[in-house]
Formats: sequence, structure tokens, C-alpha cells
Amino acid sequence: MSEQPAPADTTRQQLEPDAADGLRAYAARTRESADQLAAVLEDIATNGLPAVEECTPWEELREAHLARLTAQRTAAA
Repeated sequence: MSEQPAPADTTRQQLEPDAADGLRAYAARTRESADQLAAVLEDIATNGLPAVEECTPWEELREAHLARLTAQRTAAA
């Protein structure tokens, strides 16, 4: 008497070649970023935190990043 759900469609929808290429490029960029982060964390684990004098304040990093984003937005417009 109980109704069973219809079987799920397990067929995968193929992507257009351009979409697949874009997805692969995104995966490569993400992998590269993860590798860079892992390298920094491994360096900190091995050598400890750097001296404060050797570090860049986060405010300077933020402002530099915002300037890059603004430049990208202006170039795209």
C-alpha cells in the first residue's frame, strides 16, 4: 500500500565544451591557491611565526587588494 518513490535519474548531463574548459580552469586556479596556502602553513609549522617587523599590516593588504579590484572593475567597464 505504500507508494515507493520513482527511481532517480542517474544520467549525468554533459557540459558544453566551453563550460567544461572553464570549470577545469577554475579547478586549476583553486588547486593552485590551496597549494600556496598549504606551503605557507607548512612553513609556519616548521619555522614558527615570522617576526612582527617582517609582516605587512592587514590594513595595507586590504587597501592593496581593494585597489586591484577597483582597477579590474575600471578595466572591465
